[in-house]
Amino acid sequence: MRVPRGLPGNGRPWRLRHGLPAVPLALIVAITLLDVNMPTTIHLGPFLVVAPALTASFAGAGLTGAVGFLAVAAQVLIGHLHGGLTTPNHEAQIAGLFVISVLLTLYRYARDRHQRQLSRVRSVAVAAQQVLLWPLPRRIGRLRIESAYISAEAEAEIGGDLYGAVPLPGGTRLVIGDVRGKGLAAIGEAAALVGAFRSSAYQHLPLTAAVAHLGNSVHWNTANAPEEDLESFVTALVLDVHDDDPTVEIVNCGHPPPLLLGGGRIRSLEAAEPAVPLGLTAPVESDYKVESFTFAPGEVLLLYTDGVIETRDRAGTFYPLTDRLAAWHETDPAALVRRLHDDLLRYAGGRLNDDVAMIALSRPPWPSPP
Repeated sequence: MRVPRGLPGNGRPWRLRHGLPAVPLALIVAITLLDVNMPTTIHLGPFLVVAPALTASFAGAGLTGAVGFLAVAAQVLIGHLHGGLTTPNHEAQIAGLFVISVLLTLYRYARDRHQRQLSRVRSVAVAAQQVLLWPLPRRIGRLRIESAYISAEAEAEIGGDLYGAVPLPGGTRLVIGDVRGKGLAAIGEAAALVGAFRSSAYQHLPLTAAVAHLGNSVHWNTANAPEEDLESFVTALVLDVHDDDPTVEIVNCGHPPPLLLGGGRIRSLEAAEPAVPLGLTAPVESDYKVESFTFAPGEVLLLYTDGVIETRDRAGTFYPLTDRLAAWHETDPAALVRRLHDDLLRYAGGRLNDDVAMIALSRPPWPSPP
């Protein structure tokens, strides 16, 4: 799963930030010197308010309060040198600056507290993501894997899209899916399906039996869900990739077909008989048909949810996935996922309207016979 390479504030911008407290201090000194050297009819003291206001934009409540105290002290000094502290004008200026400094300090305190709460919520979301959507291993057997997830929910790390991968004797089984809807109900449905997928792995079920197990799991969860979630369903793609056979076996349950990249062309692995999405019925194994496609060494297989192809730019144009892939000629799963991840966000202006999940697979050339 792709994560940010760095944190905001790292590098040179963070080093420059350490010099910011000198700016409001310099303003206090400059305004004070200018005011005491001006005629008594000119009052620059009210401009001292800019020092705590500026500090509150980048520093915490403590530093904001300290700068506010220094600004009030400077205003007291100006009043002492210009006619005394008991004049109505200076009393009003000192009182006004004091009140504004206190309000700015309280504002910054409240903002810092909110930021700490938000950080705790985000840390819980990251932990939930690790539990519900384990990052896929970069390699299972001979298969190389790269994955990425982008949630459409603001300040969220997970959503209604899902994926998983488990080893099988002589191969790997993967699932990628998209729960209808958004929010907590979709997250719960995705978690239940991923849990059912993992729990069935040790049984080494045939592919059709495994998909029937997932379908019954979703149907049971839907039947026992609150009334507003009774229409929930999941589009899914379940596939087996064998270590020593250049084919991939797929059961498609209403999901966008995977794309196979290789030999300078892109093939859409369309199912001749796709099944209905999971959760609409209580299925049996015979409801599903396995379809086989060639997946040779050196090729890349891209699995994705419909959030990819339904991403729109500002003009409302859908994301041209196949055109992008044809122009890139990427043969490395990690490079392909990274490039697609970044390009999607650029195309959508930094914010997606739907969750996005993607997995890229490749396998190395067969070992030479002894």
